[in-house]
Amino acid sequence: MPSSPIRKLVPLAEESMRKGNKVYRLNIGQPDIPTSPNALEAIRNHAEKVIEYGHSAGNESLRRKFVAFYRSIGVTLDYTDILITTGASEAITTTLLTCMNDGDEIIVPEPFYANYFSFATASDIAVVPILSNIETGFALPPIAEFEKKITPRTKAIIICNPNNPTGHVYSREDLEQLRDLVLKHNLFFICDEVYRELCYDGYRFTSAMQIEGLDKHLVMIDSVSKRYSATGLRVGLMASKNKEIIQTALKFGQARLCPPNIGQLAAEAALDSPREYLDMVYDEFLKRRNFMVKELNSMEGVFCPVPKGAFYTMVRLPVDDAEKFAMWMLQEFSWNNQTVMLAPGAGFYSNPDPGKREVRIAYVLNLDDLKNAMECLRRGLAAYPGRYNP
Repeated sequence: MPSSPIRKLVPLAEESMRKGNKVYRLNIGQPDIPTSPNALEAIRNHAEKVIEYGHSAGNESLRRKFVAFYRSIGVTLDYTDILITTGASEAITTTLLTCMNDGDEIIVPEPFYANYFSFATASDIAVVPILSNIETGFALPPIAEFEKKITPRTKAIIICNPNNPTGHVYSREDLEQLRDLVLKHNLFFICDEVYRELCYDGYRFTSAMQIEGLDKHLVMIDSVSKRYSATGLRVGLMASKNKEIIQTALKFGQARLCPPNIGQLAAEAALDSPREYLDMVYDEFLKRRNFMVKELNSMEGVFCPVPKGAFYTMVRLPVDDAEKFAMWMLQEFSWNNQTVMLAPGAGFYSNPDPGKREVRIAYVLNLDDLKNAMECLRRGLAAYPGRYNP
């Protein structure tokens, strides 16, 4: 199993904190925005005397609540099309185990969410990457590049939209091109849509569920973690109109018994969050993005494309090795007893070389903390002994 580039430096951060430093965690998608009050209130009001097992497919009331939610954004599903999971992580793993066999291949644009590689490794599935690049803002590579990678072992394509780690938003045209390729080669299409509410600059989100012709091929992944700032609830889902996929996935669901019952209770309440809460979340991330992109691109030698969605960006730094730099920032550097924790970019690629000088930054901190974090980064880059000189 590969180490997570998002979490592997945690011991160094903990040691820095023991030295008295404040560590600004830009490495992980953990927003400091308050969790939906609806979710918190549901937990406080939970009065049952026994926390029982639930249904292996997830509580029916929650699945029906998701159906209503999707209907409001133009997606039509039946509650039997949905399997509730322990976070989107279990949804992705279960989808891979359901749709693929040992030794099969899955195609993914890179850089990709690092845990896709972990999930595939655990499932004995080979990840076949299609390289995108920072100069284009990590736009979808040409479909011809996908087609070159298809072999008899290819069984699926997976994308994250809006994208983690790049912040790119795939358009309806992108999805339609992928649809045509999936149908041509009879593949599964796995679309991770957990950041759908966070699209900026007029970019409109299109769900793969809104693309015609994919009923037998599509698995949509979703979660309450990001939308409601409730990462610790561990409630996600997989949805498909292909009944055989859901019926097979349910066997894995039965093996793990049920998703978290208290988490489902809170998730159901979160789905009733008022529009004002979601607007606040959106506005806050937009402010953070605008500030961070401006600050990063004002630093000598730094290049940050403007992310169109989610709350991440891949950033190229003027350093010899981004992982060494991230470690140095935690072990050797502090400014006013402050430093930053970054996610080395190499871990988001199958071949680490394209990401050697990149980091993923999550703009999940409030503006005051983000200002201090950017100043730490600016000063750290100036002081780092392994500066890159092209």
